[in-house]
Amino acid sequence: MRHQPIPDVTPDDVERVVRRDFPEEQFDSVMVVVNGYLSKRERSRVQLASLKLANGDLDALRKHIATALEDFRDILAPAEYPEYSKHGFRVRELDPKEQQRIIASDWEQYEAWLKR
Repeated sequence: MRHQPIPDVTPDDVERVVRRDFPEEQFDSVMVVVNGYLSKRERSRVQLASLKLANGDLDALRKHIATALEDFRDILAPAEYPEYSKHGFRVRELDPKEQQRIIASDWEQYEAWLKR
């Protein structure tokens, strides 16, 4: 089974997505919330995953950042690997071609979101 790709993202990506997904007048407030995730572990990646799940909603972003502070994997899985994570450990029971399809589909949706 092929492993899921891992996004290579930066603080510049975080700022770009904040500017893209939130009104300009909320920029400072959103950045304060996003920067509430202070962990050095996967910082930009987790911040972007939280932004993706929040979908432009500041209250949802607060919730996702709080979740990330408890366990960042609870944010990464549904944001980066939504279809794969729905299957949980049962994905290993799927046909290898179906596993590959799920991995490719999850990666395509993430890249499309990030690059839009």
